[in-house]
Amino acid sequence: MKINDIPVIDTDVLVIGGGTAGPMAAVTAKEQNPSLNVMLLEKANVKRSGAISMGMDGLNNAVVPGHATPEQYVKEITIANDGIVHQPALMAYATRSFPMIEKLDSWGVHFQKDETGDYDMKKVHHLGTYVLPMPEGHNVKKILYRRLRRNRVQIENRFTATRLLKDPDGKIAGMIGVNTRTAEPIIIRAKAVIMATGAAGRLGLPTSGYLFGTYENPANNGDGHAMAYHVGADLANLECFQVNPLLKDYNGPACAYVTGPLGGFTANAFGERFIECDYWSGQMMLEFFKELESGTGPVFLKLDHLAEETIQEIETVLHTNERPTRGRFHEGRDVNYRQRMVEMHISEVGFCSGHSASGVWTDETGATTVPGLYCAGDMASVAHNYMLGAFVYGQICGESAVEFVKSRSEPQLDEDFIIRELERIQAPMKVTDGIPPEQMEYKVRRLVNDYLQPPKVTKKMEIGLERILAVRDDVPQLCARDPHELLRAMEVQSIIDCAEMAARASLYRTESRWGLYHYRVDFPEQDDSEWFYHSRLFKDENGRMASGKRPIADYLVSLGEEKDAYRKMRVQKAANA
Repeated sequence: MKINDIPVIDTDVLVIGGGTAGPMAAVTAKEQNPSLNVMLLEKANVKRSGAISMGMDGLNNAVVPGHATPEQYVKEITIANDGIVHQPALMAYATRSFPMIEKLDSWGVHFQKDETGDYDMKKVHHLGTYVLPMPEGHNVKKILYRRLRRNRVQIENRFTATRLLKDPDGKIAGMIGVNTRTAEPIIIRAKAVIMATGAAGRLGLPTSGYLFGTYENPANNGDGHAMAYHVGADLANLECFQVNPLLKDYNGPACAYVTGPLGGFTANAFGERFIECDYWSGQMMLEFFKELESGTGPVFLKLDHLAEETIQEIETVLHTNERPTRGRFHEGRDVNYRQRMVEMHISEVGFCSGHSASGVWTDETGATTVPGLYCAGDMASVAHNYMLGAFVYGQICGESAVEFVKSRSEPQLDEDFIIRELERIQAPMKVTDGIPPEQMEYKVRRLVNDYLQPPKVTKKMEIGLERILAVRDDVPQLCARDPHELLRAMEVQSIIDCAEMAARASLYRTESRWGLYHYRVDFPEQDDSEWFYHSRLFKDENGRMASGKRPIADYLVSLGEEKDAYRKMRVQKAANA
């Protein structure tokens, strides 16, 4: 197929990803300049796509006046991340958090309020108060979709982007992709691109072995991380894995944000609280891991001591929002919150700034190192973004993209690159007796579990990298019998990219940091003298994956005596028992 055989669609601003950040970015761009052509591309359907497809039960990082200040929030997140953050980006989020809550409230997103009509804030974090429940949060996607239609955003469902395009000057020029139902290729030429493709959730393998039984939305496989890398954008802190507490065998969040404010807590096998704070920091996960592996494990969510009306309130929220299968899972296991504790475990690893600090490098404007390319949500590098951070940075990126396209003429496409990419896309359809995508995906994700899962060991990671590269050598044998399998074949190549990134980034930082997220057994100490930097992963001039250091920007908020607060969260009674 030649480039002349493929339709080229022109737009001013292209948004890739229709979950949380993407729709907000698209709506914002149209609000800023209704005359612009704004397109939203989604590989599923925007009506039910992304990590909030079934809603959300609360905001985990709401900076509400009277309960917290932006400065307090920036300090909290900096401490929780062992100091490795870009504070200007955190401050940009923190100052715009409350206006975004008010905006969403005006759109009809319902947040819990107290008897006076004020937002009913709850404390879960170690230091501050930032949790705002959303007991009716099941309608978020419907509200976003209505806003997209009202603002006349052009929506293209069932298309997956495979590579980003650059013009001869190194600025973003659009994307090439493929229809997930027909396998027809598509080229979109754009003056600015906003990526909002979510976490790399299909990196590790769940203990069930089921490829799509992931903690994260399984559609979010890391293709955005891979595309950003291949177009020349920097990625940051990819060794800071996402590892979360979850319900054993269910692979959904244990929801300390819902149960904690109502009296539930994480406990050991004897029902004892062993950590002061259930906020999901790396240090909390390290304490969780230690307890899980100790003689007082496994670990449980303790609710059986609560009053009946409290348990009913918890069930109403947890069994109707975000993951409504939770109630059916408990019913099948004959688990009743009133009668016994609920067993917990640890999730597979992934890249997700929503819960940790790894992603495509972005500054406080959402800009990457490629001019005209912006990133928002779980794939961007702003630490502990969560849903509200995705909304805020979707808005910031929408504003930034509109400003960028003001002086941009129509980009020039690199036809040679497009032809090569077309060959890569179509190659699996031409292999008649090869490796099915699910087999290759299972293998590389099992390698991630076997060799990269923390606690990390140097020799194991070296072996893992060698084996991952061997899987890459088998890509020419990847086959696809239909357009759906072609989508999976494209996804598994991105998963291989992310697995290699995870190995190389983890080997590069020769210290331990972020608790369990980057705990290296043979380098167990944190080393600020050598490693008080963002790690940088990028494609070098020879096209190879390379690593380096990015300096930490000057702090806007000093940490003071609280800088080590997150390392002092273990309950001493449990520790000495």
